[in-house]
Amino acid sequence: MTPSALVPRSLTLPNGLRVLAIAQPGLHQVQCSLHVRVGSRFETARTNGISHFLEHMLYRGTPKLPSAHEVSLAFERLGGYLFASTQTDYGVLSLTLPPESVVEATRLFAEVVSEPAFLDIDIERGIVCEEILEDLDDEGRQVDPDNLSRALIYGSHPLGFTITGSDALVQSFHETSLRAHHARHYHGVGAVLAFAGPIDPDKALELAASTFSSLPRGEGIVATAPPNTQKRPRLRIVENVSSQTELRICFRAIAEGAPERMALEMLMRAIDDGMSTRLYHRICDAKGLCYDVSAGFDGYEDDGVVDLAAGVQHARASMVAREILEMLTELAEKGPSEDELTKAKRRHAWDMTAMLDSAEEIGDFFATGLLFGREQWPAERMAQAAQVTAREVREVAQLIVQPSRLNVVAVGLLENDEDKRLTDLVKGWRGLDG
Repeated sequence: MTPSALVPRSLTLPNGLRVLAIAQPGLHQVQCSLHVRVGSRFETARTNGISHFLEHMLYRGTPKLPSAHEVSLAFERLGGYLFASTQTDYGVLSLTLPPESVVEATRLFAEVVSEPAFLDIDIERGIVCEEILEDLDDEGRQVDPDNLSRALIYGSHPLGFTITGSDALVQSFHETSLRAHHARHYHGVGAVLAFAGPIDPDKALELAASTFSSLPRGEGIVATAPPNTQKRPRLRIVENVSSQTELRICFRAIAEGAPERMALEMLMRAIDDGMSTRLYHRICDAKGLCYDVSAGFDGYEDDGVVDLAAGVQHARASMVAREILEMLTELAEKGPSEDELTKAKRRHAWDMTAMLDSAEEIGDFFATGLLFGREQWPAERMAQAAQVTAREVREVAQLIVQPSRLNVVAVGLLENDEDKRLTDLVKGWRGLDG
């Protein structure tokens, strides 16, 4: 099968639930996933963390499966594996299973999603609070650099919230608030159900109609756009006793569905898509400044963040930050070489093709696209990438790599004036005008 031969079947149920069925006959596992418009983006300062806590509670039991153990056992007897994840602006509940178990497992899956009994809340509350501790130091301070960077960029807007919330907030959530949040988000209008793998698409759509039609219709959820009042670079240094400083060089970028999105994809691949690309080669291979360095893009429906991360010796934080900023400035000035762009396009096409070997990736690709109203097929995305020019990549770099978009976080022990050197670098950085 080639990307162009992949033809999803779709159906919208009377309750508004959109259903996708993507046949991948060469595979041996089916992926059934529900993508829901839920997450910290849709919370308030008083409810931050409730989406994540609710995700945990959904697998805690139903009236017919009255414990977390009974839920897990029911699916594992059918060869299935349950997974759940809460992101900033959507959540995923998924089930991986053998083809012969699809009918029975999907019926159970619908029950788990639509009929949570909210059992053992205090037990799960303790588990979630343990998870929150992973991002805190011994004094209870937030030291996760990704959480800190989003707070620096977005402030009090929900995009600046942590996904897990705080211990105090989690302690305040009870069955009434959890049921209200479930009713607000887990409904037909706000979700996409996807089947992918060795399935009969017609039977999968019929199965969805017979099992998920009882999900209430609900109402659409509207996200509040984040304000943008930043005028100059921002920096936050958090002291933390550790072996290295965790460094984040972040730029507020573009929305996931922006016209420049594919040019940004090529820019990110020029920066970090293997050890031969600019970031790893410059920081690690050529100068040996650190062991771990990476770059990524977090895209939302109305905004986005380009994020470069490094774990460095405390005394090298400013040096690594300077190298990263100089590398980005060079890309904004000159753009990628033709060789870099050609390699980026080829690797993008290979990744699109490789998705055909994964029911999980294909299901996620189509479901998230439909959930956020930016449907696109792999072949279409490949064709779009093939048309990107070096000039377009340079222009999107110039758009993003600006002092008014720069946010830097350093978590570690910046001693012997290293904190001052990093502060002078960030506050004095002028980008292309420097």
